[in-house]
Formats: sequence, structure tokens, C-alpha cells
Amino acid sequence: MRILLLLAAFIIWTVPAHADDRSDCKSGITMIQAEIAKKPPQATLRKLEAALRVARREDQEGEYDECIDAVNDARKALAQ
Repeated sequence: MRILLLLAAFIIWTVPAHADDRSDCKSGITMIQAEIAKKPPQATLRKLEAALRVARREDQEGEYDECIDAVNDARKALAQ
């Protein structure tokens, strides 16, 4: 019985985080696309395109934490 309660608590605790990650991933992809549309310098553009490619792939695979990592890479490229 205790194991079932712990499992239920774990599921309840992780589902909202997963939904937040998915939302952050989707909005990050949109942000990267918008930045690419602004025609940044070539070096930044290459980094943004690579980050977008990874973010889209991870989004399709449902690996939202890795998608967010790619979005963060894009943000770093923009900050340079």
C-alpha cells in the first residue's frame, strides 16, 4: 500500500513539471524561429539553426528537457 501511495505521489508531482517543460519547449522553438527571421549575423544564425534543429527533434521525441537545453543554447548564442 505504501508503495502505491509513493508511486501516485511521484506521478502527481512529475506530470505538471512535464507540462511546463513542454510549454517552455514550444515557446522556445517559436522564439528561435523569430530570432532567425530577424536575420542575425552568420555565426549566430548557424548556432540558432542548429539549436532549432535539435529543439524540434527533441520536441518530436517528447524529450522536453533536452529541447529546453537546445533553447538555452540559442539564448546563449544571442547573448554573445
